[in-house]
Amino acid sequence: MSKQVAVIGSGSWGLALGNHIAEMGNNVKVWSFTEEEKNLINNEHKCKFIPEMVLNNNLMCSNNIKEVVNGADYIFHVTPSKFTRNIFKEYKEYVGNSPIIICSKGFENDSLKTLDKVILEELPNAKIAALSGPSYAVEVSKHIPTAVILASKDEVVLENISELLMNDYMRIYKSKDIIGVEVGGALKNIIAFCAGICAELNLGTNAQSALITRGLAEITRLGIAMGAEKETFYGLSGLGDLILTCSSDESRNRRAGRLIGKKMNIEEVKNEIGMTIESIDNIEIAKKLSKKYNVEMPIVNAAYDVLYGNLKPEDAVTILMNRTKKFENE
Repeated sequence: MSKQVAVIGSGSWGLALGNHIAEMGNNVKVWSFTEEEKNLINNEHKCKFIPEMVLNNNLMCSNNIKEVVNGADYIFHVTPSKFTRNIFKEYKEYVGNSPIIICSKGFENDSLKTLDKVILEELPNAKIAALSGPSYAVEVSKHIPTAVILASKDEVVLENISELLMNDYMRIYKSKDIIGVEVGGALKNIIAFCAGICAELNLGTNAQSALITRGLAEITRLGIAMGAEKETFYGLSGLGDLILTCSSDESRNRRAGRLIGKKMNIEEVKNEIGMTIESIDNIEIAKKLSKKYNVEMPIVNAAYDVLYGNLKPEDAVTILMNRTKKFENE
């Protein structure tokens, strides 16, 4: 049976996901902040960020968030993480009993909370799920086989949303570890940013492999300290997403790192990328989390110092390579 689905956010991932759901025969309403994007979606069936994608006729866009959410069977929240609370406040009274699927990757700046906790603070009885994993929007729009992970503590929610999303080119794996799925998705962006710097400095594949491996170690340590399960970080939302974003310039976070490697400043990088760069938005949060949970995160600290402490990228590499000798599992 066809479902009514709300997508909060009209960026590349929001529209690719919404279009995927619409192509499976469901009615999708997308909320956009701008009149320009609404008109582009409704009149030309186009996505600003993926020009080659043709949007399905079952998908429409509105700037009226009540119109989008009211009566929806499922709500996919796909806004930049830093706007999650404020935007959720605009539509929480229309949610009813509908599950909210968090597709954003990041933390709340002031509270350092994962996004599920932000939503539950605003709506304590909300049914929450988190969707993450290696999934470039442009590849999903082209029906290229993709596997992602869906986490929820509610088995019925897991089953129903998996049924809604899964087809020949979209495979859904289930998890109950919402914290792990969210932490992995948020922190991998920072490591991808560092991978971009490495690429721009021509450090080679040895360095990139070391970065991915040690970056995963940092993500896992923090995630466990926050209450996540270790195994989650060796799955799609951890290692899988990390490999994807560190290995291709399709990742805006990796591209941002490359631009920093070219000696651009933060504002120049943001203007060049033209979309939200979650790594830059969340690097300070990650540093604060490492202090809060007393977890050693040298790569995160180095990335922060490059962005905000005037540390040269090549000097950051030297500092990391000359740290005190350790066992690998320390």
